[in-house]
Amino acid sequence: MTDLGDRIAATLRRERERRDLSASELARRAGVAKATVSQLENGGGNPSVETLWALASALEIPFAEFVDEGAHSPTLIRAGEAGTAVASASSAYIAVLLSASPPHARRDIYLLSAEPGTPRRSEPHPRGTIEHVVLVSGRGLVGPADAPFELSPGDYLSYAGDAPHVFEALTPGMSAVCVVESR
Repeated sequence: MTDLGDRIAATLRRERERRDLSASELARRAGVAKATVSQLENGGGNPSVETLWALASALEIPFAEFVDEGAHSPTLIRAGEAGTAVASASSAYIAVLLSASPPHARRDIYLLSAEPGTPRRSEPHPRGTIEHVVLVSGRGLVGPADAPFELSPGDYLSYAGDAPHVFEALTPGMSAVCVVESR
């Protein structure tokens, strides 16, 4: 079994049993074969995005429940080294979950830009705040004030926003998308 297979199997079984559904009833609701449900619950198969979406919809859970690795902060994903990728069966499309939104969370999205010079130092936000940054252009130091990470375009970083943190351009034209999650 793969890590992804293990996560899918555990989530599928847990959520199906939580709703007191048989594998046959879940398969009917999702529009997939019962054998597919059984195979996935046993850690087998290579499900498409469409299959996982159908199962998630039938179980009334977010798609991310199946693929989230539950990483701990800080999490750095370098461009080209993204985590779990799930391919579409019907088009040239791949979904890569960088971070799942936990229940009862709020997320604000920002486009940030900076130039070399004085770094932007931020005081801690309210307890439980997490920041997610994807660097779009330039290079910079981002993350915990005491141990920032050097990022290049395409890199993803998540870190505790409820501790001092920094955003510093190392090259002109640095820009990033920042998602601030608060609970």
